[in-house]
Amino acid sequence: MRAPEFWKRRGAAAMLLAPLGMLYGASVAWKARHARPYRATAHIVCVGNLTAGGSGKTPVALAIAARLQARRDRVFFLTRGYGGSEHGPAQVQASGDAARMGDEALLLARCAPTIVSRDRAGGAAYAAARGAEIIVMDDGHQNFSLAKDLSIVMVDGESGFGNGLMIPAGPLREPVAQGLARADAVIVMNKGEPDLGRYQGPVLRARLMAERGILQGQKVFAFAGIGRPEKFVASLEEAGAIVTGTHFFADHHPFRTGEIAALKARAGQAHLVTTEKDYVRLDPQDRAGIAVLPVRAVFENEAALDQLLGRIA
Repeated sequence: MRAPEFWKRRGAAAMLLAPLGMLYGASVAWKARHARPYRATAHIVCVGNLTAGGSGKTPVALAIAARLQARRDRVFFLTRGYGGSEHGPAQVQASGDAARMGDEALLLARCAPTIVSRDRAGGAAYAAARGAEIIVMDDGHQNFSLAKDLSIVMVDGESGFGNGLMIPAGPLREPVAQGLARADAVIVMNKGEPDLGRYQGPVLRARLMAERGILQGQKVFAFAGIGRPEKFVASLEEAGAIVTGTHFFADHHPFRTGEIAALKARAGQAHLVTTEKDYVRLDPQDRAGIAVLPVRAVFENEAALDQLLGRIA
């Protein structure tokens, strides 16, 4: 879904829905108190957040896995497979079907063995049985079925926590103080100084860096079905592309051939370009002529990241 505009401010619509948001947050607190989490034989690193929508979890999960692999750890990814039909546990092939496994799972599978499982505890056991030493969970801070060795909360530096209200009144999955109380570290993505309240743990900073050179100086027409498509446009401009037009779909939108044909017609002489997550959701026959902008998470202080990951023996 695309975040509604009223999630940015406390207007009439937000305040009308606020009581429902309080119930939503209370349900998360109840689950946390009554959970009996499964302790996997592998170490669990969770990269989650407190809000709905994109905050850079997948690029950061990929960066963390790369640092762990550099230590020669046997790393697996574990994801719910959002947007896919697979319940799992099942291992993902990088060339697999996004409609079945979810787009994020296909991107993760390019880097390390990846397990899709709606049952996170079952997925962790499945990965451990296949040799996982460390499991990096892409999302799951509000999932209490699996004990975590390191809980990292992503926060977008620009949007922060929106209007500070909980779903459906705002973007929060739970109260900020409640969620940060379970965090071992916070990663602030991009510029900005979000209010972290009384949180006293480590705060790392990272940003998404677009690959330069591919589209520099080129006219492009951008389309995407992600949580915050405006960030994709900003990345294109950072990479030196000239954005002549845009079209945005709902998050994890399942593209149809007719939609892509219409976009190609609208693009005219400009290159049609999309994100890596969107590209893997396209039917193979629709991918011809469509460019992809790769992005990666870059940390300001890699030594601080290594120190954080050093907590896992």
